Amino acid sequence: MPLNDFFGPTGRELRFSDKLLEINWILVGLITAICCIGFAMLYSVAQGNLDPWAGRQMVRFGIGMAILFVVALVDIRTWISLAYPAYGATLLLLVGVEVMGRVGKGAERWIDIGPLQLQPSELMKIALILALSRYLHGLHLEDVSKPLRLIPALLLILVPAGLVLLQPNLGTATILIVGGCGLLFLSGLSWKIIVPVIALGVAAVPVGWNFLHDYQQERVRTFLDPDRDPLGAGYNILQSKIALGSGGIAGKGYLQGTQSRLNFLPEKQTDFIFTVLGEEFGLLGVLVLMGLYLAVLVQGVLIALDTRSHFGRLVAMGVCLNFLLYILINTSMSMGLIPVVGIPLPLVSYGGTALITVLFGFGLLLCVQIHRGVDIPRSAANAW
Repeated sequence: MPLNDFFGPTGRELRFSDKLLEINWILVGLITAICCIGFAMLYSVAQGNLDPWAGRQMVRFGIGMAILFVVALVDIRTWISLAYPAYGATLLLLVGVEVMGRVGKGAERWIDIGPLQLQPSELMKIALILALSRYLHGLHLEDVSKPLRLIPALLLILVPAGLVLLQPNLGTATILIVGGCGLLFLSGLSWKIIVPVIALGVAAVPVGWNFLHDYQQERVRTFLDPDRDPLGAGYNILQSKIALGSGGIAGKGYLQGTQSRLNFLPEKQTDFIFTVLGEEFGLLGVLVLMGLYLAVLVQGVLIALDTRSHFGRLVAMGVCLNFLLYILINTSMSMGLIPVVGIPLPLVSYGGTALITVLFGFGLLLCVQIHRGVDIPRSAANAW
């Protein structure tokens, strides 16, 4: 299908040049600004050097932005047709991690494909949004809460989440489950189902505890009492709190963060990059970043509300929800509000697959905005 083969909100056929004009450049600018903050922080934690993190992240950003624009300009009907194949291919990659995955920090999370090192669990976050949005697009509002209709949606969520838990990767599994269930809620799932499921989940916590790995149980114990082992399991959280607290209102100044520069702060380029920002720029710097994040989410919600198709609306809300969960989990664990689960700060933390995946998601969001006038029939969700 040609890229310009659809009719826009005004009823006229949009050409390639028209699509470029339809891109939400405010959103693109906000994304770029956040990534620039990430480059600055990665430059700082390397003690004023582009290597080994900031320079590589800039290259990945360039690649990711190219992918973002390509994804945005593809017809949204192409994405609904690719939703299930993309989900199936990513599911096979997750299985491949169990067979030939590379171990990193105690978990098999990476798979080597030629010169590329992929983290399939990150790719699944986007694949799940597409597949679940396609399935829910084909349902009427009253069908969403019917058990027989709900089972396939739950399987789409729980199967990859289970595979991710086997790696083990509790943080990403949490995002898949919460994000997937959030989409079900946004599609009209009845409270009569939501409330009992939440109650059942709370009641199952003691049972689930027995299925956690020893290091995961230790993380929970450390979260509840970091001082029980300040030089061991509690070291990460305590150092993060010290660094954040020492930043005060205005921070110590750029390149002046002692906790990171003296290597007291672990995983400063990934899990605890938010802490570095707080130490060097204080509460004011944190509020600026949170303001940018909020502006991105507001733009995403406005795009979702403005689109004509249910599929596009669900994809947009799924991308926003996934982005929000990234932010909430990373910042919360940096402040010691939840156990450390290894979730990066989106667009700021160092990481290839995570950055590309987030930018791919924003490409889908822009695609929804560009094609907001396209009406996708429910039958398209059931077509193979």
